[in-house]
Amino acid sequence: MTTTTSIERAEHLKAALKAQPQRLLIGGAWVEAVSGRTFETINPATGEVLAHIAHGATADVDLAVRAARKALSDPAWSRMSAVDRSRVLLRLADLVERDAENLAVLECLDNGKPATLTRAVEVEGTIRTFRYFAGWPTKFGGETLPVSPRSGAQILNYTTREPVGVAGLIVPWNYPLSMAAWKVAPALAAGCTVILKPAEQTPLTALRLGELALEAGVPPGVFNIITGFGDAGAALVEHDGVDKVAFTGSTAVGKAIVRASSGNLKKVSLELGGKSPQIVFPDADVKVAAASIAQGIFFNQGQTCTAGSRLYVHKSRADELLDAIAGAAARLKIGDGLQPDVDFGPLISQEQWDRVNHYVEVGSAEGATLAAGGQRPANLANGFFFEPTIFVNAAPTMRIVREEIFGPVLAALTWSDQDELVAQANDSEYGLSAGIWTNDIKAAHRTAAAIKAGTVWVNCFNMIDPASPFGGFRQSGWGREHGRQAMELYSETKSVWVNLS
Repeated sequence: MTTTTSIERAEHLKAALKAQPQRLLIGGAWVEAVSGRTFETINPATGEVLAHIAHGATADVDLAVRAARKALSDPAWSRMSAVDRSRVLLRLADLVERDAENLAVLECLDNGKPATLTRAVEVEGTIRTFRYFAGWPTKFGGETLPVSPRSGAQILNYTTREPVGVAGLIVPWNYPLSMAAWKVAPALAAGCTVILKPAEQTPLTALRLGELALEAGVPPGVFNIITGFGDAGAALVEHDGVDKVAFTGSTAVGKAIVRASSGNLKKVSLELGGKSPQIVFPDADVKVAAASIAQGIFFNQGQTCTAGSRLYVHKSRADELLDAIAGAAARLKIGDGLQPDVDFGPLISQEQWDRVNHYVEVGSAEGATLAAGGQRPANLANGFFFEPTIFVNAAPTMRIVREEIFGPVLAALTWSDQDELVAQANDSEYGLSAGIWTNDIKAAHRTAAAIKAGTVWVNCFNMIDPASPFGGFRQSGWGREHGRQAMELYSETKSVWVNLS
């Protein structure tokens, strides 16, 4: 993707966005919000207004739920064969692939992530996710069970898997397109109807995904989109016509969703925050580890739930490793993601910039040593840019070690005793992921077994695939995305007993 191509494509997309207000998708039709209100979505690299987005709220959510409930019982969807449902999902994947370059640039404009990365990660991940889950409708079913009734009757007992119903899907701003796919793909594969609520900061690729879904042949009302703010998300969670809510976002909001969902005891799955440890043993390959650790904390400007933000390095390798990580951070090209050589874009908003900056001030005040970064790059006056930041001499009690910053801030600690290391790594309210760096296979397996996290990477980091379950322990969430576990989130098991006596 050349500079000219990206910039020209961006200008074309921006002109199209400004020419037509972005509406809600309800019942297969693009409609304005009931209130008629709109809000702006902006480019975090420049502050430029990209588009005016329909400001959905409670009344719009109610219309979307009604449409989704109607579509749930419509034979066009409820009686669609498993093979045909697979075909629809495969067509959707093909359409995403067809429009890959436009989607990559659109995501870059709305989120700030470099377009080279939105293409390789967001768009490709979305294609893989839809193609993976397209295989499940023909394979996800029940079983026959050998029951032994007390009466001695001859019984045929079998189970079926049925869609849970209407699913409300609330996704964050850090990976807008791929997070939508993580939820939409298994929900549709299971036969649910869905209402997608994208983050207000990044609605554009979700809306485009809705257009592609209609083009792929998803029946009207099966896939609905409500853009708006927290009140729209709350209305979706509280609505008695919604049978299941899937949410990715902060732990605080996740807890609020659990409370709000109790009205009709709807099913809830949550992928929440993290404070992932990166553990480096004395025998680790420092060059390889440093490059991956830097990627693990600075990718997407640190705005990643799995970000490896706590570094535990053996004292004997600390200086060497930290120098290598600082070197990797210094080589990152910071700037507008439309440029092909940019590795590191802006934070999503002024609010997020202020949050990260506050934590840098807190880290310094609590006694950690700021070894790199910690401020806005001198050559980037506009946009929400923040340098890759490294703290050394951190302590387990510091806030930068204990709290999720959701920015490009690494807190480094040293260790010498392995038992103390594991205790410190597990001393967190979170348990989403962890990284281990060692050439000792026994140490790797022992440590992986001892770490309380949903995903543990050994000599790699942030490896994710739609076939492998993803989710967290503790306050990092409930349930698992990806794989068969995701299909189970969007289905109910029915047991059928037939007396053959």
